[in-house]
Amino acid sequence: MDTGNCSSLTEFLLLGITDNPEMKVVLFTAFLVVYLINLLTNLGMIILIRADSQLHTPMYFFLSHLSFSDLCYSSAVGPKMLVDLLSKNKSIPFLGCALQFFVVCIFIDTECMLLAVMAFDRYKAISRPLSYVVDMSSRVCSLLLAGVYLVGLADALIHTSLTFHLCFCGSNEINHFFCDIPPVLSISCSDTQVNVLVIFTIFGFIELSTISGVLVSYCYIISSVLKFRSAEGRLKAFSTCASHLTAV
Repeated sequence: MDTGNCSSLTEFLLLGITDNPEMKVVLFTAFLVVYLINLLTNLGMIILIRADSQLHTPMYFFLSHLSFSDLCYSSAVGPKMLVDLLSKNKSIPFLGCALQFFVVCIFIDTECMLLAVMAFDRYKAISRPLSYVVDMSSRVCSLLLAGVYLVGLADALIHTSLTFHLCFCGSNEINHFFCDIPPVLSISCSDTQVNVLVIFTIFGFIELSTISGVLVSYCYIISSVLKFRSAEGRLKAFSTCASHLTAV
């Protein structure tokens, strides 16, 4: 990296999705509806689970945090994207860009890993029902949740610090609608090989471990359910996994 040619950027410009004025209005309306539905459903889910004591179980505990994660990362991107669709000024401060990616990274990682934790919870509930209360106690659930958030936080810190300490000496235009790593790396004049390697390694590990956790849990679940004698019991067991499988 030639630090002598490295300028101190104070802001980036998000090029967004399209420059077509008519398409901007259509997209603004569509994304606004989607975002509001996302906001209301996730908030409603969190409030309902908190308010109803019958839903104070591990499955709904993790589901409320899944809704919280979805709400946080969509809110980190959605409002800014909606404003940019109708505004001529699409700038975002350098630190604002870093913060946006930081929040998105934490909660996308968290959501992925929560899906694996929820699969593990379903495995415990179906395959080991007699010890489920002990295996998935409030302490265990809290520790699992803390681990998920810590991994997301550590991953976000690594990627944010590596990406936003690069040198930007050319264009400040990000060809995207939010501050994601690949479009930011593409406008850097630094050597980004280390960044790409770290992205591949960490994201690859998180994705593979998440998918593996879900698949292994469901292999055990299916094996246990097939041993049930009644068809009604098998149907009831699979129905408890339906919403989770839909989310996966």
